[in-house]
Amino acid sequence: MAQPRFLNPPTLYKPPGYTHVVEVKGPGRIAYIAGQLGLDAHGKLVGAAGDFRAQATQAFENIRLALAAVGAGFPDIVKLNNYLADMSHLPILREVRDKYVNVSAPPASTTVQISKFALEGALFEVEAVVMLAE
Repeated sequence: MAQPRFLNPPTLYKPPGYTHVVEVKGPGRIAYIAGQLGLDAHGKLVGAAGDFRAQATQAFENIRLALAAVGAGFPDIVKLNNYLADMSHLPILREVRDKYVNVSAPPASTTVQISKFALEGALFEVEAVVMLAE
């Protein structure tokens, strides 16, 4: 039977009410990475108010740190979900994202605009599903 492992890497801000990474071991491993905002290790939004690029870059750096906690990297991501406060930031998101993912074999992806995030001032959130060999 698959046994999930719940991880909050010490390199990421300790969240209230959710886990940054959930790894499931079975015939292979699946890790679910919780939505990452543009927060630094102290839980503060990066960049100046309204700086989408800074927040998106930090969110992808947080994904990188979460991936490392389960011995994974961006090539192991099979699904990304992106949430934007304003869809006009999509070109910037694509530019930032493409510095991280394999653009020749990108993961499945969903991008939606939402009206509000859990943190005031947040402009972007990204979550990932990762497949790994046993």
